Amino acid sequence: MSRTARIVLPLAAALALALWLAAARQLLPWADWPAWPLDPQAMDLHQILLGFGLMPRGAIALVAGAALGLSGAILQAVLRNPVADPTTLGISAGAQLALVMATIFAPAMLDQGRWPVAMAGAGSAAALVMAIGARRAFAPVTMVIAGMLVGMTASAIATAITLARGEYLLSLVIWNGGALVQQDWAGTRALALVLALGALGAAALARPLRVLSLGAEGARGLGLNIALVRGTAVALAVALAGAVSAELGLIGFVGLAGPALARTLGARNMAQVLWLAPLIGALILSVCDGVVLALAGAGGEMFPTGALTGLIGGPLLIWLLPRLRGSTPPGTEAAEGPAPRLDRPGRVLVALALAAAAMALLLVWIGRLPGGWAVLDWQSFRAFLPLRLPRLIAAGAAGAALAMAGAILQRLTANPLASPEVLGVSGGAAIGYAATLFAVTAPGQGPLTLGTMAGAALALALVATYARRRDMPAERVLLAGIAVSAMAAAVLSAIMATGSPQSWQVLAWLSGSSSKVGPVQAAALSAIAGAVAAAAWLSRRWLATLPLGPEVAAGLGLPLVRARLALILVAGLATGAASVLVGPLSFTGLMAPHLARRLGLARAWDHVLGAALIGALLMIAADFGARMAGFPYELPLGLFASLLGAPWLIWLMMRGGR
Repeated sequence: MSRTARIVLPLAAALALALWLAAARQLLPWADWPAWPLDPQAMDLHQILLGFGLMPRGAIALVAGAALGLSGAILQAVLRNPVADPTTLGISAGAQLALVMATIFAPAMLDQGRWPVAMAGAGSAAALVMAIGARRAFAPVTMVIAGMLVGMTASAIATAITLARGEYLLSLVIWNGGALVQQDWAGTRALALVLALGALGAAALARPLRVLSLGAEGARGLGLNIALVRGTAVALAVALAGAVSAELGLIGFVGLAGPALARTLGARNMAQVLWLAPLIGALILSVCDGVVLALAGAGGEMFPTGALTGLIGGPLLIWLLPRLRGSTPPGTEAAEGPAPRLDRPGRVLVALALAAAAMALLLVWIGRLPGGWAVLDWQSFRAFLPLRLPRLIAAGAAGAALAMAGAILQRLTANPLASPEVLGVSGGAAIGYAATLFAVTAPGQGPLTLGTMAGAALALALVATYARRRDMPAERVLLAGIAVSAMAAAVLSAIMATGSPQSWQVLAWLSGSSSKVGPVQAAALSAIAGAVAAAAWLSRRWLATLPLGPEVAAGLGLPLVRARLALILVAGLATGAASVLVGPLSFTGLMAPHLARRLGLARAWDHVLGAALIGALLMIAADFGARMAGFPYELPLGLFASLLGAPWLIWLMMRGGR
C-alpha cells in the first residue's frame, strides 16, 4: 500500500466516524447512551432510536459498502475489465426488476424475505450477460454493452410497471435510491454473514484470478479450469451484489470506484486489490451516509444515501481517471470481429426510408377503441390526422437525432459503446432540464429545450476533455461517461425523493411522452434532425478519418481540435433537443448505430444516415406501442423504445461472432 493510501484511508475513516458521532450526539448525549447488550425493555424512545436505528445503520453502511467493493473487484478481475461492476453488468437492475415484479404482482413471494427474489433476478441478469460475453471471449466492450442492454431492459420494465401502479410509486422510487434506514440489527447480521463468506471465497479465488490475469491461453496452459473459475467468481460477485440490493435497494458506483481507487492508491497485485477494494467501498458508503445524516440533522432526511454515492464518487472518479494504472489487456477486443460491409448500401437505405414512411402512414390508420382494434375510415382518418401525425413526426425526428448523435460519438471516440446515454450526455440533459425547472417559474417548452441542450453539451464537453488525451484508452473514456451519468442519476434521485412539485415533473419527463406534442414542436424537432443530418454530411470526411486515430487524422490534415469541438456541439445539441421529448432513458443512441453497423452500413455517411432511419423507425413504433399497449392509458415513450430495441440487439449479439 502506498504512502498516499496510508494517509487517505485513515482520514476517510476519521471523517466517517466523526459524521456518525455527530448524528448520534444530536440524537442523544453520550452520557445517556444505552449499555450493551441492548435491551429495548429498559430503553427509552431516543435510546431505541440510537441502538436499533442509528447504530445498525452505521454498521450496515460499512458492511454493504465492503460487499459492493468486493463484488466489483471480483468482476473486474475475472473479466479483466476495469469498467465492470454490478451496475454496468446489469446485475443490480436484474435484482430490481425481480423485486418490483414480486412486490406488485406476487407479494406472497416476499413472505420468506426479499433475498431469494433478488438473488434470482440478479442471477438471471448475470447469466444472460455471461452467455452473450462467452460468444465473444468476454471482450470488455462486449460485456459492458451486453450488461447495459440487459440492465436497461430490466430497468425499463421495472419503471414502466412502477409508473403503472401509482400506489407503489414513491416507496419504490425511494427504495431504488438505496435507503440505509434500519429498524433492527437483522439486516446488518445477514449482510455481515454474506460478506464474511464472500471474503473467504475471494481469498480462495485470489490465486486462480492471478493466473487468469495472464490471459485465457496462458491460464489454460498452466492447467487452470477457466470455466470453473469464471463461473465461481461471477456467482460470488452476484451473491454479494444481490444481497445488498435485497436489503437496501440500488446503490451504484461503489463497486466501480472501490477497485479503481485501490489500484490508484498502490494495490499492485490481485490479493491487495481484493482486500483494499472492500475497505474503500465501506468508507465511501459510510462517508456518504454520514453526509446524509448531517443534512438530515439540519432539515430532515430528504433523499436516500444511494443517491449521494454517485454525487460524491462521480467527481472523484473523473479526477482519478488520468491517474489510473493499467488498462484492458491488448487484443481483448479482437473477438468483436469486423463489421460486415455492404457494397451497395443504397438499397438498404432506401428500404429503411420506405419502411419508416410506410410505418408512419399505417400507424396513423390503425387505432384502438374500447371494443377492440379498428382501421379508420376516410372521414375518421382525416379527423385524427392532425392529432396523430405531429406526434409521429416528432417521435421519428427525436429518434433520428438521438441515433445520429450516437453514431457521431462512436466515430468521434472510436468506441463502439459510445452513445449519448453511456457517455453521460443524456444525464447532463436531465440535469439541465431539472435545473431549468428550479431556476425558471413555470418554464415553457422553449426554456426547457434550451436548458436541456445546454446540459447535454456541457456534459459531453466534460467527457471530451478526457477523450482528447492520446494516451487514454477507450475504457477510460467510458469510465468518464459513467461517472458523469452517476452524478446526474444522484441529483435526479435526490430531487425525486423529495416529493416536491418539480420532482413529479422530472419523473414524468424521465419516462418520455409525446402526448402533448403539437405541430410547432414537431416542426422544430424535424428542423433540428435535418440540421444534424446536414452537419453530419458536411463533416463526413472527419467522421471517416477520426476512427483511424489522432495520428492518422492529423497526418491527413484533419483539424483535430476544431473537428472534435464541432462534432461534440452537434451531438450535444441533438441529444438535448431530442431528450425533451423522449426523456434520457431510450438508449436509441446506442442501439440504432449498432444495428446500422450490423446491417453493413460501414461508411461514415451511410452509417449516420442508416442509424437515423433506424432510430426514426424505432421511435415511431415505440410511440404507437406506448399509446396502444396500455389503452386507454399511455405508457412511457422512452421506456417503450427500450423494450423494443434492447431485446432485438441482445438477440443479435447472441447469434454468433458478428
